[in-house]
Amino acid sequence: MATQFFNKIGQVGLGVAVVGSVVNSALFNVEGGHRAVIFDRFVGVKNKVIGEGTHFFIPWVQKPITYDIRSRPRNVPVITGSKDLQNVNITLRILFRPMPGQLPNLYSTLGVDYEERVLPSITSEVLKATVAQFDAGELITQRELVSQKVSDDLTERASQFGIILDDISITHLTFGREFTEAVELKQVAQQDAERARFVVEKAEQQKKAAVISAQGDSEAAALLAKAFGDAGEGLVELRRIEAAEDIAYQLAKNRNVTFLPSGQKTLLSLPQ
Repeated sequence: MATQFFNKIGQVGLGVAVVGSVVNSALFNVEGGHRAVIFDRFVGVKNKVIGEGTHFFIPWVQKPITYDIRSRPRNVPVITGSKDLQNVNITLRILFRPMPGQLPNLYSTLGVDYEERVLPSITSEVLKATVAQFDAGELITQRELVSQKVSDDLTERASQFGIILDDISITHLTFGREFTEAVELKQVAQQDAERARFVVEKAEQQKKAAVISAQGDSEAAALLAKAFGDAGEGLVELRRIEAAEDIAYQLAKNRNVTFLPSGQKTLLSLPQ
């Protein structure tokens, strides 16, 4: 009797374990920031998009496919030509994510690796079409306009595939070796021209200063002549006294001079 009882308990436990295994195999989880679609072997991809949480599916008959709907970055390098036929190396950084409501169609048409199938091709297409509208100089001076046009066109193009572009920016923009050398030569020529213009302006200013100085000397001489004519020798005597005071002051400050030798003639004792 005891043996039969324990056998029944074992059978019940085994049945519970089997049921639990079957139940676990029929469950799948959708993590935060993800969505899932169901592929059914009999009806194909179902149109319903499954949100976050734990869900049931029929093993073998159904298969859940999970998508990350959070924004992810991708760098796309492209080599193209400008309006004036200059080679342009440009790299675009894109933040992309799928449209949650378009996931069934996205899986049916592009699969799980949709970004590999779509983003490089449409980015190259839009960049080449946009860059061809500007010459090399405009790509540098009007970079914000170019970036905005690329963003608008690429966003519209990606939406046709069920992809949302949250941010688009030009991170790298260079030109071919010939154009770079031409720009450097142009900069050198501009610097030389600025230097030559500065030399010319400096010479003109020096010429004006010399003329003004000569005019000042002429007016000063005229004023002195007039002063001599009006005051006679009085002005000369005033200048002599001022010079003598300056000499005495300089001698007084000199520690090596303590007295004046007898018979020393100074400016004060010059003949009248």
